Amino acid sequence: MIHPSVAATISARREAGGGVLVGYLPVGFPDLATSIDAAVALVENGVDMLELGLPYSDPVMDGLVIQEATQAALRGGFRVRDVFTAVEAVRSRVDAPVLVMTYWNPVLQYGVDRFADALVDAGGSGLITPDITPDSAAEWMLTSDRTGLDRVFLAAPSSTDVRLAEAVEASRGFVYAVSTMGITGARQDVDAAARALVARLRSVGAENACVGIGISSAEQVHEVLQYADGAIVGSALVKALADGGVAAVASAASRLATGSTLS
Repeated sequence: MIHPSVAATISARREAGGGVLVGYLPVGFPDLATSIDAAVALVENGVDMLELGLPYSDPVMDGLVIQEATQAALRGGFRVRDVFTAVEAVRSRVDAPVLVMTYWNPVLQYGVDRFADALVDAGGSGLITPDITPDSAAEWMLTSDRTGLDRVFLAAPSSTDVRLAEAVEASRGFVYAVSTMGITGARQDVDAAARALVARLRSVGAENACVGIGISSAEQVHEVLQYADGAIVGSALVKALADGGVAAVASAASRLATGSTLS
């Protein structure tokens, strides 16, 4: 299955006078079929790009809402292969880029080449890898070059300019700018550090930078898109799904999407 281009999607939204809204949901929560329906509902309600999380037993970067959801998925019998089932099912229903957010250990355990080939076959666009840096990702760099998958590395406010330049050079699709230090979760104010971080990323050559962690309202989406190419929302969507199912997550996506057009 041909995967839609992350960079082209960002470019198209930019030309249309806005930025991309990226929605995160974990695969397998509350069950596999519902997680697929929920992801489809995001795109049908204004989300431009999906970030599907691979549940992991030691989610060091995830806040409580996402941790609880991923642990529930694991208790429900989630297996790594379910990610490919989910990506393929979502892509058969909506034409939006699907990135898989995964800690590195499950990919290693599955086999880097085997994982990448399965993701390509399912129509996935690439990986967001929060716990590896470009200098420790040699195998993934080679495999992603072979397969054409995008690779999204994280950049934090604490990163040195050298580290930021490495992330920009190694990333394909976009660089994930972490708005605050610490774990994911909706915050009242998206940290001012995000604006400074995106400016630093631009100064070392970043063409596409998307901001995540702490974004939970249309107003925050709009604010972030004044200076970044995309806004990534996770915990607010996962909480909506947990509280009210697919209908609630669809409604939440629709509200958030009102912030993704700049005017």
